[in-house]
Amino acid sequence: MTAGNTPAAAAIEQGRKVADEILNARTAARQRRARVLETAPETLRLQVQALSPDGQAGAVATLRTAGFLVAAGDSWFDYPFHDVLKILDDDYGYDVESVAHKGDPIEKMAYVGGQLDDFARKLEKVLGHGATPKAALLSGGGNDVAGNEFGMLLNSALSPIPGWDAQILDGVINDRIFTAYVQMLSSMTQICVKKIGHTVPILIHGYDYPVPDGRGFWGGWPFPGPWLEPGFREKNFQDLHRRIDLMHDLIDRFNAILSRLPSLPEFTHVHYVNLRGTLSTGADYQTWWDNELHPTKEGFQAVTKKFADVLRALP
Repeated sequence: MTAGNTPAAAAIEQGRKVADEILNARTAARQRRARVLETAPETLRLQVQALSPDGQAGAVATLRTAGFLVAAGDSWFDYPFHDVLKILDDDYGYDVESVAHKGDPIEKMAYVGGQLDDFARKLEKVLGHGATPKAALLSGGGNDVAGNEFGMLLNSALSPIPGWDAQILDGVINDRIFTAYVQMLSSMTQICVKKIGHTVPILIHGYDYPVPDGRGFWGGWPFPGPWLEPGFREKNFQDLHRRIDLMHDLIDRFNAILSRLPSLPEFTHVHYVNLRGTLSTGADYQTWWDNELHPTKEGFQAVTKKFADVLRALP
């Protein structure tokens, strides 16, 4: 598959332009920092040494790590207490630099640029350690679908055409989200190439099948959520099993577009992590799902293992 003269090609080119703008701004900022340090009356130079058992200075300390990761994304990378990145750090030994922010849609990440600017900053920190990231990670798209407008994707259960509105859903997933992903990946790739001299692997994922039972974060209001049940209720879908089946279809469609991305010639360094079927939607689903959109601690551990397996297989 090639991007060709398509919206994807335009998104790739626009992503590169956005990355170049960010990198130019970062270069100017680093030059200002260097000038300040050159003229500062005092600067701190750090040299870390390990102490021998008798308290004498020994060899320069060595950081033990499974590798450096730089991440952008949403709440699957930025969730209280437990998320994919925290577990990669605590349980798998990676050092993670993250700019992920809960609630961010992929459109905001790709087009507004705040996470991309911080992504470049975090990459500079890793390079400042004399290291190259083992991989970059990107999580996004859930907030582009779930939330206040979720009901717009559905035809009423009482109508002759119940279920997903095919035309609207196609526009949201196959056009809007896919194009934003292409531009975001293009920008992340360009930033890495310009900073490092080559691409680094980028891991993306498409979530797992959720259960739209009306549970929000910490029980919902005044906290976020629920994100799915209100839309189903508005469109008269009362049966939970029917809702689960519909979400199964939506998640499959969403994963289908993400699984296409590594086949673009510009994204051969992108790795799609398939998380579907990791978490239960059966009678024990609350063991795995903390609420409608986020796993429990056990759930995050299960999906993180999928990321760790892909990372372990990288050169």
